[in-house]
Amino acid sequence: MERFFTIAPQRALWEQTIKKSDFIVNFARVNNEEEAQAFVEEISKKHYKATHNVFAYVIGPNDEIKRYSDNGEPSGTAGVPMLEVLQKNHVRNVAAVITRYFGGIKLGAGGLIRAYAGTTAQGLEAIGMVERLFQTKVTINIDYKNNDALTYWLKSHDYHILDTQFDTEVHQIVAVQDEKIKDFEAELRNHFSDNLSFAIGDPTYLEIPVK
Repeated sequence: MERFFTIAPQRALWEQTIKKSDFIVNFARVNNEEEAQAFVEEISKKHYKATHNVFAYVIGPNDEIKRYSDNGEPSGTAGVPMLEVLQKNHVRNVAAVITRYFGGIKLGAGGLIRAYAGTTAQGLEAIGMVERLFQTKVTINIDYKNNDALTYWLKSHDYHILDTQFDTEVHQIVAVQDEKIKDFEAELRNHFSDNLSFAIGDPTYLEIPVK
């Protein structure tokens, strides 16, 4: 799994009112179907007095697991539109539950589709998404007098500093894509006249907010 999009927080909520019906969407990041089902059950129990608790979730780097439920709404008007929004936005390992408290005005099939799809899409936009990139931790060891220049170089070249440690030297830990490590090292050695050293660490996921 090299990269994928998911939600920024572990849990998030967004709501709106459409023709007196309240639509409340809850999102959770999940790692497997058991976690997704537990989340759906949790929200359904919390809103047990609601008219409907509709859900959809997508799990796996290639959308291996896709599930949805209309939970009493007309077939195809609720869970499917939610699932389609998740897939259109390429989000993975995300479960969404929309709770509807009926306000007395029927929306019709088209209105329901727009309501469930719109609540999901607007909810995603409001809470924010992140892109997860599979990268490798690289520790750059440098003397104190060159550290500020290194920090400036890393930030100006859009490298994300994961941690900075200090002892007899400064150790800047950054995330670098595997295929770029050799060029990354060569460019820095040239820029700092080889007055630094490198240690290649473990693979990691870096999460970058999607603008």
